[in-house]
Amino acid sequence: MIPFLTEENLKWKELAREVAEKVVRPLAAKYDQLQEYPWEVKDAMAEAGLLGVWIPKEYGGHGAGVLDLCLVTEELSKACGGIGVAFAVNALGSFPIILSGTEEQKKHYLPQIAKGEKLIAFGLSEKFAGSDAGSLRTRAEKSAGGWIINGEKKWTTNGGIAEIYSVFAVTDPESQRARISAFIVEKDDPGFSITKIEDKMGIRAVPVVELDFENCEVPEDRLLGGKTGQGFKQAMMTLDRARPGVAGQGVGLAQGALDYAAVYANRRQQFGKSIGSFQMIQGMLADMSARVEAARYLVYAAAKNIDNGASNISALAAQAKLFATDTAMSVTTDAVQIFGGYGYMKDYPVEKFMRDAKITQIYEGTNQVQRMVTARHVLKGARDLKHLEEFIPNEVQKDVDLGTED
Repeated sequence: MIPFLTEENLKWKELAREVAEKVVRPLAAKYDQLQEYPWEVKDAMAEAGLLGVWIPKEYGGHGAGVLDLCLVTEELSKACGGIGVAFAVNALGSFPIILSGTEEQKKHYLPQIAKGEKLIAFGLSEKFAGSDAGSLRTRAEKSAGGWIINGEKKWTTNGGIAEIYSVFAVTDPESQRARISAFIVEKDDPGFSITKIEDKMGIRAVPVVELDFENCEVPEDRLLGGKTGQGFKQAMMTLDRARPGVAGQGVGLAQGALDYAAVYANRRQQFGKSIGSFQMIQGMLADMSARVEAARYLVYAAAKNIDNGASNISALAAQAKLFATDTAMSVTTDAVQIFGGYGYMKDYPVEKFMRDAKITQIYEGTNQVQRMVTARHVLKGARDLKHLEEFIPNEVQKDVDLGTED
């Protein structure tokens, strides 16, 4: 057990495990096949209090923080990665309100989300603005009664079933720093609609949709935080805190696939003995286990730092996200290999883990972007390592100064 987990952390972990085993696992294949939202699972999570884990106590939540968000997401994802993100995406959608909302906005929306009365989604990505979040085209223009939004959003998880949306739009196209603002949009706002429901490879239990805004009218009091020009900062602050949740999903998927692979390796007989007795299979299981444990420690450390108020969390959140989700893809792929031909068949559970794992390397910032963030942090940190420069031959600097033919 991770040594710094408190009794409170373990309580949430165990509660989530109970919901995962009693409710989620028996229904995982059904909702993957139907590609429908599992309302009965949502009700079970709400009844257990899980949907208010990360929301401050003064707004109806439990104030448990990002680490507990990760723990719950991990346990749910061990049973179903789609349910894991169906839970965690409510944190992604509500973090902008928690971090930047006015007191009135927090009091109005957060208690409803904490109780599970209403779900929330996060509308940032667009067809021409994925990793490059600064290139948004959706516009919001001032009107007599508030704001008029026009444009569209792509890849909105929880879209259609959510009643509340944190939406980012351009309010000052001429500005570099204050170009984007954030708004709270409600499902029944005039001019707001769902135009496409995606048919996905994995995480099929939670909808991913396109949002359309056609002269969508939003009242003035739904400008997030009551200020324009803060949207890009609000989005980045949100993603720094939400990425460990995706990382927790990755850890859960990897652990769930490893568990199935270990059970199968003990049962499957070839050449008169269990395949778990073969050194090659043992080597695979050992590597899978080591990667999962390393990912788990990194994810928990990132989440703990965020909860403790650490100032520079971007790099650690990026490292946790990229390592845990790469681990998820690697381990679930190896689990399919251990199952052999059976692993490729939908009769067995591991092919779903592999399908669910792939998206974790893509959403909430591709792992290529997370590597860019991490590399910049490493290079910036190198400026404080001047004492190492004396051990680097001067010829290196000469080549840089003079230039070389190659």
